[in-house]
Amino acid sequence: MKNIVVIGVAGGSASGKTTVVNRLKEICEDRVELISHDYYYKPFTELSPLERTKINYDHPDAFDTELLIEDIKKLKKAIPIDRPVYSYIENTRLAETVRVNPAKVIIIDGFMIFENKELRDLMDIKVFVDTDADERLIRRIIRDVNERGRSLESVIAQYTNTVKPMHELYVEPYKNYADIIIPRGGLNDIAVDMLAHRIEAISKEG
Repeated sequence: MKNIVVIGVAGGSASGKTTVVNRLKEICEDRVELISHDYYYKPFTELSPLERTKINYDHPDAFDTELLIEDIKKLKKAIPIDRPVYSYIENTRLAETVRVNPAKVIIIDGFMIFENKELRDLMDIKVFVDTDADERLIRRIIRDVNERGRSLESVIAQYTNTVKPMHELYVEPYKNYADIIIPRGGLNDIAVDMLAHRIEAISKEG
């Protein structure tokens, strides 16, 4: 497989990144493989469960980005990888892994993927999903309470103490690196269709 293309999809927490990449996967099917930065949270197995709840998961140090970079380099060489599986309930990695096979297009999503230059330089196309902060907060509350077993109070505290300040430091400033900015996230049908057509064109090259 020649000329594997990597597309990075960044944006604030709960901006709609996952909706965008899932819609692209649905449209483009086996022409793309998806990799999330969230899979690569460090396991912090040396810490107790209580101590792991106190980690700032919105800081670059919470991620094993070096492993993600290694895996993307392998995929670009058409080498399969076994990516980690992360549990938001236990705040650590599980023992299992998931096999990811190379595809013509690899899509990486994550709120902080533009912050790391080495990772950023592996991307051929950089997309930023831009969504209003209030809407992102509402989405995050709904997601974390319903899907991750969090209390409303803990979600709001985390947003205030780490999510918002880290967004201002490590997410928003890196929007300038984007080749494409998508307002309104996964609700922007025109932008998603344009990206899907670009992926279809890439898949026919080489």
